[in-house]
Amino acid sequence: MDRLPWTKFHWSVVFGLGVSWILDGLEIQIVSESGFQKSLGMSAAQVGLTGTVYLVGQVVGALTFGRLTDRLGRKKLFILTLVIYLVGSGVAGFAPNMIFLWVFRFIAGLGIGGEYTAINSAIDELIPARYRGRVDIAVNGTYWAGAFLGALANLYLLNPDNLAENIGWRIGFFIGPVLGLSIIYLRRHIPESPRWLLTHGRAEEAERTVDEIEERVRREGGEISEVDESKAINVKPEDRMGPKVLWDVFVNRYGRRTVLGLTMMVTQSFLYNAIFFTYALVLTNFYGITKAQTSLYFLPFAAGNLLGPLLLGHLFDTIGRRKMIFSTYTIAGIVLLVSAWAFHAEILNATTHTIFWCVSFFFASAGASAAYLTVSEIFPLEVRGQAISYFFVIAQCAGAIAPVLYGALIGEGKDRMPLTWGYVAGAVIMIFGGIVALVIGIDAERKSLEDIADPLSKVPEESGAAA
Repeated sequence: MDRLPWTKFHWSVVFGLGVSWILDGLEIQIVSESGFQKSLGMSAAQVGLTGTVYLVGQVVGALTFGRLTDRLGRKKLFILTLVIYLVGSGVAGFAPNMIFLWVFRFIAGLGIGGEYTAINSAIDELIPARYRGRVDIAVNGTYWAGAFLGALANLYLLNPDNLAENIGWRIGFFIGPVLGLSIIYLRRHIPESPRWLLTHGRAEEAERTVDEIEERVRREGGEISEVDESKAINVKPEDRMGPKVLWDVFVNRYGRRTVLGLTMMVTQSFLYNAIFFTYALVLTNFYGITKAQTSLYFLPFAAGNLLGPLLLGHLFDTIGRRKMIFSTYTIAGIVLLVSAWAFHAEILNATTHTIFWCVSFFFASAGASAAYLTVSEIFPLEVRGQAISYFFVIAQCAGAIAPVLYGALIGEGKDRMPLTWGYVAGAVIMIFGGIVALVIGIDAERKSLEDIADPLSKVPEESGAAA
């Protein structure tokens, strides 16, 4: 798989699987404007709980489907989780009351949480090693394409001059399912990961799948080099990945990598949640921007977050993972430090502060996407889905503290000092994450997944197990 040239087949994988993050960004942004509040008679606290219900669904979905994607396969799960999301989000648009809305927001979260594990695993195992970094980072970054689309949709759908108040927000819930339905057919034609098949005792099916992919590549004009026999390994299928095996992998065998993954995921999650969920409060409380206008300031913020992974992603495959992660985390932190000083000195306005956010998160977004890439490629294939789910859940829980903390620092917008120190703390945390990546990071660029971490099913060559 790693020796294949880039062809239309790989584009089909990217477009078929990469829509997941667009859907998540769209969901978060559509709900963040709470157009349903008045129609369903909800208090501010109940609106906030709606977001929490969705995030709890993501956590449960990641944990549940992360294990299943390692046991049952990538393809079954990336079909199933998309269907769950389609049902959850689509039906929520018909919600007659608050409880009904919460139930189906939880179901939508289940689907998206499962998507994170199944999709990252499949992409890493199907994309050639020399392209894996840029593809994974770009795909993760498309979350912000969804957020951008959601902000644009809110400007129209939640404007009472365009649609009735009880109609606009319902249409918003249908946007994601329409996008999802459009790629179900494409997903059905994406093959199961040959790597997963081989390590689960389905060698003949794995060989047949690779043959079909190679034939498709040849039809599309690609030239395929000979297989490097030195890369051959022997495997003995083993499905029993119980708690003892997981403990051995994450604590004993790859303890340093666990520290690396936790540090990267937690630091980026804290910073993102701190800024993303409170940017509107900063604009309204300190700069006098109306709530209706905040979406206009969010659009360039989302655009900067999207452009970072798209423009910087290839550097993670050329300059290298450690150097680029350190650079993006550190630059993002330094820009935030400068903005903290300027904010406290009261020399910023809403526009210039937004520009600082755009620059900082242009780099932070690429780094955050690289965090997801890192945890999905540095652990053995047999526990890849679970590794993604565990780190995702821990990051979500750690990041959940940030909005509450920074909301308290903002207060009524009368004293800038508490939020200034909050920005300083966020910047230092991000820089710390970059330093950790530089010191103990893994040089995974252009390397086969099996060269980064041996499959748990690998056996000594003399044992005679199936290759």
